[in-house]
Amino acid sequence: MAEQTLLTRESPGARTAWALRSWWLVAAMWTRALMSYRTSFVLMLGANVVVTFLDFVVVILMFRHTDTLGGWNLAELGFLYGTSALALGLANLFVGSIDALGERIRAGSLDIVLVRPAPALAQLCAERFSLRRLGRVAQAVGVLVWSLTVLDVRWTWDRVLLVPVLLVCGTLIFSAVFVGFASLQFWWGEASELQNSFTYGGATVLQYPPTVFAKELVAGTVFGVPLAFVNWLPALRILDKPDPFGLPTAFQFASPLAALLALAAAGLAWRAGLRAYRGAGG
Repeated sequence: MAEQTLLTRESPGARTAWALRSWWLVAAMWTRALMSYRTSFVLMLGANVVVTFLDFVVVILMFRHTDTLGGWNLAELGFLYGTSALALGLANLFVGSIDALGERIRAGSLDIVLVRPAPALAQLCAERFSLRRLGRVAQAVGVLVWSLTVLDVRWTWDRVLLVPVLLVCGTLIFSAVFVGFASLQFWWGEASELQNSFTYGGATVLQYPPTVFAKELVAGTVFGVPLAFVNWLPALRILDKPDPFGLPTAFQFASPLAALLALAAAGLAWRAGLRAYRGAGG
């Protein structure tokens, strides 16, 4: 506790640097353990790529019977699929282990994490870090690269810039969703399924055009959990698609702001959860 008190007195930059270093040290430890069984790692990575690619095969089969879906063609759906899957894959790689928070609370082992001289959130996000999750990332990169090579887009400077921006901001938004909904497990131990519905379920929704969903669901991804800023809204500008939302054009460039607000909300939820936690004997 004394160490945590000292950390809170440091500058935000120093605390962030220490959190990132703590994450790196824990992730490196798990990586060394995983690479002790390299054949198993290669086989599992390959299997992960194959299994995740089957998701896009479903989309390909769908287009054997139609040329467009909600006004979007296969290449455009490939862009939606690649960006959402890549953002989710990176977020899952970096912070996905936080979903085991409920198990630690129920087992009473969270106290062990809290007494270590390192930020608890960084430790939990890096716990059981696995490079096998790169299978989803690699598959998403493949689909995204393919879509970018076949898309009929007039590439202006803002459209080119929006692609890396939406990938970074999408990763941050999914990371915030992972942490924010995992924090609910401080009060509700079975919240992991709710978290999965907004992370993995949310990524699945974002793989399809917003025009095929009810307006209420679409509005929830804009003004509720900001998943529309992962790829739907920036994609409207990049692909020069009509806006089914009826929103100001500025929303198509607002992914960085949405990511910052999502991270702030997740941080507040995490801090509130830690304050509410009373320990295994509480």
